[in-house]
Amino acid sequence: MTISTFSSFFYGTLMHPKILKRVIGNDASHLQIAPAVLFEHTRHKVKFADYPGVVPCHEGQRLFTQELTHEERCVRGTLVTGLTSQDMACLDYFEGDEYSRCNIEVHPLRPLIDVSGNDLTSDASLVPADPPPLPPTSELLLGIPAQTYIYNNLKNLEAELWSFDDFVKHNAWKWYGSASNNNPDITEVDRRRELGTTSIVEGIAEVIA
Repeated sequence: MTISTFSSFFYGTLMHPKILKRVIGNDASHLQIAPAVLFEHTRHKVKFADYPGVVPCHEGQRLFTQELTHEERCVRGTLVTGLTSQDMACLDYFEGDEYSRCNIEVHPLRPLIDVSGNDLTSDASLVPADPPPLPPTSELLLGIPAQTYIYNNLKNLEAELWSFDDFVKHNAWKWYGSASNNNPDITEVDRRRELGTTSIVEGIAEVIA
């Protein structure tokens, strides 16, 4: 029997392999991962939060007085394939009603590799703080259909782009290990999992084409 799996693009806290494993509640050995880029979207700081929100460029540009550069109109993150319906339900609960799960296309920046058997212990192993410039679109790997979580409320976003490097340095520790047991965003997923209510049917994110 063929089991349906999902591909997701992560651009915030879930780029961190330890946080992804903590949220889905397993070792992610069934997953493949690659750095990837989402075009024509912007990634902003969410007011009073550690995590970011991504919106289409035509919305994000409204928060700025200056015209955004090509790099600022792109969101670098990770493409993860092989996610199960149980994984997705946990992710839906983690993201909550601040986000909608939407269909998008992303371009991998390197070939996919297995999460297991590869050294992903470095917090920035896939998304370096100072990446090289993006190659021309014609030189990128072909786009892959995936899903990502788009932020729902532009008013809650700051006119400042979010930095994964800053998150890793200052706030990532709150989202995995023993510290995550005091993080309500994490413990709510744990509660749902223990109650057995993390089915894809009961998930709260709305998938938008």
